[in-house]
Amino acid sequence: MSKRLVIISGLSGSGKSTAARAMEDQGFFVVDNLPLVMLPDFMQRARQELCQHTDVAVVIDVRNRTFLTDHAGTFEQLQAAGHQIEILFFEADDDELLRRYSETRRTHPLALVGTVQEGVANERGQLQLLRDAATRVIDSTNLNVRQLRDLVLEYLGTENLARLIVNIESFGYRYGLPLAADLVFDVRFLSNPHYMPELQPLTGLDSQVRDYVLTQPEARDFRYHLDNLLTFLLPHYRKEGKSYLTIGIGCTGGRHRSVSIVEDMYQHFPVADVIVQSSHRDVTKG
Repeated sequence: MSKRLVIISGLSGSGKSTAARAMEDQGFFVVDNLPLVMLPDFMQRARQELCQHTDVAVVIDVRNRTFLTDHAGTFEQLQAAGHQIEILFFEADDDELLRRYSETRRTHPLALVGTVQEGVANERGQLQLLRDAATRVIDSTNLNVRQLRDLVLEYLGTENLARLIVNIESFGYRYGLPLAADLVFDVRFLSNPHYMPELQPLTGLDSQVRDYVLTQPEARDFRYHLDNLLTFLLPHYRKEGKSYLTIGIGCTGGRHRSVSIVEDMYQHFPVADVIVQSSHRDVTKG
């Protein structure tokens, strides 16, 4: 059975999408605008196919036309099946919601006929009973995106915070920079195994090449300074809400020096409590 079932609901424009993204980053399986009638069957399927510890969040609001009339019975059905339901409800002042709709020029789901102000008032009235039953109500009126995300993470609890995912990618400058990289470091200052006849056909995935690269004093100095930089940077990235970080390590062809450094970083990453992945974009080229 899923560990948690969180219903994300509330007023349109009050931050439900931000909450859904934040929860997805923390490992929740998130479904947006699921028809309410399908929720019990979906949870039964989730029990069978998802990891038993996978948390589930479902965004359900007035876009689902049967939501307000059917939600009580559906929630009772879910509880009878053993699911503990949490309702995370989002709202904001009318003036702030009107300002957000004015900036985005989106159509309010209950204002297809009439004004946005009328749609907001109608929605607020229809959702009052659900708000009263909410596990937590979050007012986003004076919150920016980061502050709202922090409140959602606070609600989830620190034990549910996913670790930062760090992907270390080797590449060859000959083939261009990796477009997804957040940080890029050039290791072409190291002696190149390409010019060693016995090492040229090998790559940094081979121990002979790694030994040649990593025993250079310059390589050890580089790792020392890079480790200190990452030890400083990563906690600040996490504080700003970053969930993924890609570090590019480049050499000329992306086969020897950069691959060796990436392999060593993967084995001896300086920061704990992160998920480290490695990849080698150009190791088979050339």
